Amino acid sequence: MSDTAHPGARLRVETTKVDDLKLLLPLLDPRHPLVWMRKGQGIAGVGEALRLEFSGPDRMVDACGAWREVVQQATVIDPLQLPGTGLVAFGSFAFADRSAATSVLIVPRLLLGKRDGNYWVTKVTVDDEPAGDVAMPVARPLGQEYRISLLPGAMTPEAFREAVDAAVARIADHQLSKVVLARDLTGHLPAGGDLRRPLTDLALGYPDCWTYAVDGFVGSSPETLVSVSHGTVKARVLAGTTSRGADAEADHDRAVALATSAKDLDEHGFAVTSVVAALAPHSRNLVTSELPFTLKLPNLWHLASDVVGTLSDGSTSLDLIAALHPTAAVAGTPTPDALALIDELEPFDRGRYAGPVGWVGADGDGEWAVALRSAQVDENGDITAYAGCGIVADSVAEREYLETKMKFRPIVEAFG
Repeated sequence: MSDTAHPGARLRVETTKVDDLKLLLPLLDPRHPLVWMRKGQGIAGVGEALRLEFSGPDRMVDACGAWREVVQQATVIDPLQLPGTGLVAFGSFAFADRSAATSVLIVPRLLLGKRDGNYWVTKVTVDDEPAGDVAMPVARPLGQEYRISLLPGAMTPEAFREAVDAAVARIADHQLSKVVLARDLTGHLPAGGDLRRPLTDLALGYPDCWTYAVDGFVGSSPETLVSVSHGTVKARVLAGTTSRGADAEADHDRAVALATSAKDLDEHGFAVTSVVAALAPHSRNLVTSELPFTLKLPNLWHLASDVVGTLSDGSTSLDLIAALHPTAAVAGTPTPDALALIDELEPFDRGRYAGPVGWVGADGDGEWAVALRSAQVDENGDITAYAGCGIVADSVAEREYLETKMKFRPIVEAFG
């Protein structure tokens, strides 16, 4: 957008406590929303004061360095000192080192936040602009309703089943233990289509997930890649999935079957091990759930484990996403072999799907999710959504295909 400052600009950032903020989404730009929320709480941005772009294998490490420079140059007035107050950038990073998708950190002109009964507005001005130039947004009614069909893209259902069979054969041949394969759906946003509509559906339908929008990339993720707050680091690992039952008894049986499934427990174990291994150099006292628990979402059950620790080396949340990505939950085990097989079997660039999405503050604290249940909406209105699942030795192609259908449901319903 035209009002974005050059990367070396000095930012002046001022957070003010306000009495109340009703709903965040109606205040956002209908076509360029910036938001990060869960259970009705979070932060939302309007406009761009600063945009930093990265690509290649060092994109997250480069972002760490660039963000440090922005913070050093900035003047920040933040009497609240809460997560999400002061200088904040929304971020979204590409999945693959060779991805054509740009990875971004965006500092909005205006940030609105609500957390634990506290409400605030942060205004950002660039260099010597007068502070009064940043106007408060006015809530706008959502644009006209629209219904879009998302149809198979580069990977047809049949091609996906064939890819699963090929991956199982490689695993049987002991070339790797697990690989995560995805397929894509595509559609087109009508002229004037309001992205706050699908975001509202996602936020209301999946309140326990992180609903996000960064640079046209929208979704609702159940998986916390990492959060850092005042020296405490947390991650939530999800791997192993089944659909919800038709009634209470069937639903309970599904959850029990998932919790006792050797295939799903194996897949989950690989994912937990990869997260603990990545975080261990940064935390001396990591604690993880002894057994995974079943996490209930509106459309499916996941096996989940929480990992918690204290940072021992001063790492920021950006340092940690660089260390963690890609986890076994979105790539596979061993990671290099899984990534090579993904390159071979998937006929598309994942873009930002399954990459880190979230926010970082001036102190390096932040909240980042794995970008799942997502769709990229390009400037021309083209929509691409992705869903994937973990393939292990006893995976069955048709079952894995049906799992991707379940995982597509939040996005398909939000747009359709």
